[in-house]
Amino acid sequence: MAQLVKLQDYVSRYEKDLKRYPTQFVRLKRQQWERTKEEFEKGSFNTTWTETEEKIEEPEKKSIFSKLFHRKKVENSDEETWETSEIDIVDSTPDEPTPLFFEPKIVYEPQTKEDLKRMYLDQLFHFQLKWASSTLREKSYVDPKFMRDTLLRSFMQNLPDNYLLFYYPILKLKKAPIELDIMLVLPTEIVCIVMLEAQNLDAFIGSSDRFWLRKSGKEEKKVLSPLININRMESILLQVFQKEEIDLPIRKVILSRNGYIDYPGSSYNVQFIDSRTYEEWFSSLKSSPSPMKHMQFKAAQAILNLVQTTSYSRSSWDVDSEEKDD
Repeated sequence: MAQLVKLQDYVSRYEKDLKRYPTQFVRLKRQQWERTKEEFEKGSFNTTWTETEEKIEEPEKKSIFSKLFHRKKVENSDEETWETSEIDIVDSTPDEPTPLFFEPKIVYEPQTKEDLKRMYLDQLFHFQLKWASSTLREKSYVDPKFMRDTLLRSFMQNLPDNYLLFYYPILKLKKAPIELDIMLVLPTEIVCIVMLEAQNLDAFIGSSDRFWLRKSGKEEKKVLSPLININRMESILLQVFQKEEIDLPIRKVILSRNGYIDYPGSSYNVQFIDSRTYEEWFSSLKSSPSPMKHMQFKAAQAILNLVQTTSYSRSSWDVDSEEKDD
């Protein structure tokens, strides 16, 4: 599960301590899954199911798993476990407020292990959004659209744990905020992605001009060339990497999951991935034989040093929330 390091300008736990949270997340994910799976296999789930809403804030009420997940550590079984990309798991247990500790909840009765895994990953997705929008003392308002963002969910739920995801981060360069697109910091490279999606089966006709042509049925419309954004991202990263002495290759991708891209010319070092090649590309992206590396952390930290953050203190946020509820 790719780790959401930065989401727009939301305060993130990772920007507070990048060395600590990646390993802590993997440890939590693996331990909770083993315990949840063990309880499922023993058939000892409570028959009273807990309903939860599609929102980031967890209920104050303890889940039915709370006591289970605070038992002594269960030894790893010999069965298949999720890939952790050889990350060294730190088994420290820092003090954390309960609302920010991952505690899965039963929202329906899983019939198979796959059902259980799906339910677990969905709740882990919400938990990652919480870590990418709050710290012990600060909190950011999260746009509900990210809960429904299929691309964000797909990246986070299907890519390896050793991938660090920057999702439309806002950087502050020369006192001016600049929103970038998507960046995946891998152990051996950084993948910059610009999305090009509208309606299903739309065709994007590319050129070296400032504008491309989008064909949707019989309709045609000009759209800004995605090459502008992808080249700007590369330029910014190259400047940052040169200053910080970071040696990490940059791969550029123009992506359309539900449409077609026709680029008759040649564009240096840019991959055009559309509905015809998406599955193969995404499958290859999931393959990562390398564990997390020092240069990967150094690159991610260099980007985090430039991000813009908008947040509220937890005390004032909680007061405002209570007033609205009243």
